[in-house]
Amino acid sequence: MQVQDVMTGTPRACRADDTANEAAQIMWECDCGVVPIVDETGRVAGIVTDRDITMAAYFQGRPLSQITITSVMSPDVCTCSPVADLSDAERLMQERQIHRVPVVSDDGCLVGILSLSDVARGVKRTGGLRQRDGAAQELLQTVTAISEPRSSHQTSARM
Repeated sequence: MQVQDVMTGTPRACRADDTANEAAQIMWECDCGVVPIVDETGRVAGIVTDRDITMAAYFQGRPLSQITITSVMSPDVCTCSPVADLSDAERLMQERQIHRVPVVSDDGCLVGILSLSDVARGVKRTGGLRQRDGAAQELLQTVTAISEPRSSHQTSARM
């Protein structure tokens, strides 16, 4: 199975000159916990999570409308290709302990996002949970790996 078979296509994104308020609004409207940050050409330049926004609001003590995305986003983004093998993307999620991976075209433009929920739905759809096959084992390993406490920040990676 490939990433494009289970990813969420055309996710909403923010630009680097947006505020944390715009990212929080997207998260609320789309029921998601992450927003990719793209540059003027649509290439992924960063990523911001609901936790990033919450911690920024707490520590900066300012309204979200006064907090720039660039001050809270992570520029260290791990991405994958839509044609990447799903098991490779899961290994990336395991290694980096991340729940979501932006999916980019060959030129780095955002085309989707792969979440742990997308992977779980894909495994369920193929019957992997009932068959106790490799896909279900891989999903379990991914959930276990991303649930471990992080020891340090790793470097960026792209499949």
